[in-house]
Amino acid sequence: MVEINVDNYPRATESAARKPVAFRGGGFAPQPVRFVGLLVFVVLLLFLELGTRTGFVSNLTLPRPSDVLVTFGEFVKSGGLWEHLIPSVTRFLVGSSIGVTLGVTCGIIIGLFSVARSALVPLTAALFPIPKIALLPLFVIWFGIGESSKYALIAFGTFTPTVIATYGAVDNVDRTLVRMAQSFGLDWFSIVRKIIVPGAMPGILSGLRISLAIAIILLVAAEMLGAQHGIGAYVLQAGSLYNLEQLFVGVAILSLMGVIVSATIARIERRLLAWRG
Repeated sequence: MVEINVDNYPRATESAARKPVAFRGGGFAPQPVRFVGLLVFVVLLLFLELGTRTGFVSNLTLPRPSDVLVTFGEFVKSGGLWEHLIPSVTRFLVGSSIGVTLGVTCGIIIGLFSVARSALVPLTAALFPIPKIALLPLFVIWFGIGESSKYALIAFGTFTPTVIATYGAVDNVDRTLVRMAQSFGLDWFSIVRKIIVPGAMPGILSGLRISLAIAIILLVAAEMLGAQHGIGAYVLQAGSLYNLEQLFVGVAILSLMGVIVSATIARIERRLLAWRG
């Protein structure tokens, strides 16, 4: 007959309770890793610097990053940076604000109302593939050679992708939550404000990344035609003179604008989507 020592069970249970259990419920949440993105840029610049100095990369095709940095310093000292940057930022902010505001509004209306969906989705699908840059001469005829045509082009370019992203985000909201809210007697406006809009916000913000990137591209195109000041005009002038250092200064400024826009949207996501955990 086997004897069982009952006194060992509480001790074993106590030791098992003290043993830490690894958390396995992260849900694939991305964790930011600092300085990795900056490190990638630094490594790339060092590679280009060494490549141009050793002759592995021809200076006729790519300038040295150090020469571009010197040219940028001269650009800042001469006051040319602000002379070109301020008009570009103004055009970008005004045009993209108009396009994004109208796009989000129209996208939500399409997502909520069947009549609007039937009427506007085919129109949006017809407008979206049109090359917006090809319409620039038409906008110049309609709005003139001044700032209005540039605002209109950027607004139109950001409008259609924002509409598509917005009503797609509205469609992806969990309908179980909507039915639950209806069963509790919430009115239509409360459901839209508390469930539809917050649930669609991740998709809307993801769409804004694409829309605002398109806005920067259209900004450059608009400034290359009929603008004396602006980063696009500066890049066009540098390219016509085959000044690669100035050309890459303009390209670097545009890239920095894209990074700032992406970082701004990421900050907005952290604030508005903190409920996702």
